[in-house]
Amino acid sequence: MPNETPSSASALLDAEGPATTPSTWRKEVLRGWRSMVASRWALFGLIILVIAILVAIFGPSLAPFDPNRQNILLRLLPPGADGPRGTVFLLGSDALGRDVFSRLLYGARVSLLVGFAAILVGGTLGVIAGLVSGYFGGWVDDVIMRLGDIQLAFPFILLAIMFLVVLGPGLMNIILVLGIGQWITYARIVRAETLSLREKEYVEAARAMGDSTISIMFRTILPNIMAPLTVIASFNVASVILSEAALSFLGLGVPPNVPTWGSMLSESREHLLSNRWWLAVFPGLAIVFVVLAFNIIGDWLRDYLDPRLREKD
Repeated sequence: MPNETPSSASALLDAEGPATTPSTWRKEVLRGWRSMVASRWALFGLIILVIAILVAIFGPSLAPFDPNRQNILLRLLPPGADGPRGTVFLLGSDALGRDVFSRLLYGARVSLLVGFAAILVGGTLGVIAGLVSGYFGGWVDDVIMRLGDIQLAFPFILLAIMFLVVLGPGLMNIILVLGIGQWITYARIVRAETLSLREKEYVEAARAMGDSTISIMFRTILPNIMAPLTVIASFNVASVILSEAALSFLGLGVPPNVPTWGSMLSESREHLLSNRWWLAVFPGLAIVFVVLAFNIIGDWLRDYLDPRLREKD
């Protein structure tokens, strides 16, 4: 048999979907771009998301001030007020004289990092658990699903508070807690898809060809369930960003010296009734627009990856 012949049933796999050749990828990218432009809202979400990512990457270079630099003499200045040595507080200053604009730029990095990292942790755990549960079934399936049911029996925010009180605030701790809180969502989806795919002809062919169990799960089944996982991940990033903001608002997020949008909202509580609107409005708008962008992208992905709609194109 020639060396280029794959060890699994490639013919049956090719029948399930198009080959991933460079020309196919180009066609898919062009089709996706046309679909996004036609949607308009999806294009708007993509623009917001790209801006947020660029701000997270280059924010420290764009920030005019040190986000933790305090100056009590310049506290609670409105947007556009003059700062030290001819500078300007574009979005005003907070109760400690720190520049709101600089803290907003630095906060984007933390919020997006927590969002993507927590989804990576939760998605990895959930995919592995779902594949094992759906493929083997039996008592393995029962144990994994009952663990998920136990977790779902507790309100997530209370569970997160409990763990963060024990572990203490910190970037890695909040990523770990938020990631573990997401695993059951992926596990249930992957389990359901695996139960329906494990009896398919191309999976049976892979077994007959002598592929290992791990190879069948991760190289044969997993690629065929990436579409729903991608959609769920896009929605969950928005959910995680909101959860991080809520925990930071409660003082259980990252340390106080690390600026985040949630902690900025928390610090603005004492001034909401004193006409210092900029302290809450700007971080609140940042959260709203980023979460909205992820939700719009998720809606577009759900429609774009739907095979019934693809047949109409």
